[in-house]
Amino acid sequence: MIEAEIPHLRRYARSLLRGHRESADDLVQDTLERAWSKRWLWRPSGRLRSWLFRILYRLYLDRMPVVTAAHGNLIALDAIREPVCGRARPDSTLHCRDVLDAIDALPDTQRAVLLLVAVEQPSYSEGAAMLGIRVGTYRSRLSRAREMLGERLELRPSPLSAKEGQHG
Repeated sequence: MIEAEIPHLRRYARSLLRGHRESADDLVQDTLERAWSKRWLWRPSGRLRSWLFRILYRLYLDRMPVVTAAHGNLIALDAIREPVCGRARPDSTLHCRDVLDAIDALPDTQRAVLLLVAVEQPSYSEGAAMLGIRVGTYRSRLSRAREMLGERLELRPSPLSAKEGQHG
């Protein structure tokens, strides 16, 4: 059952660590080791994915200062820009990069919730359980992240609106 969750853990770890594969793989490995060594703590009535994500997120929070020291304060999202933004039209690619930059600038707690929603699309209660926080806290962080993201993106004119202003 744990093996089936590894791709989900990897995706979320890579998004948390801003595309840094080696650190993300280390985080997933440590999560699996912790889960195995504490397997008696998992309640079969609960969701295994939520339990594993909570372990991963807590390990991430515990090790975040070490990871950021090793890779600089902000690990650029360059590693995931190409797969996410693709090779679309240049104006679309620029907008995609603006969105990723805005996500990168969010506070870690808000970014963690926003990325979880983007990567796994859990319900509010499941997402809160995955991060080991209350549903109200989860919803509040998600709301603030969306609001801040919207504000940051409103400040930048989209490539399309800039073109319209030139032609209109």
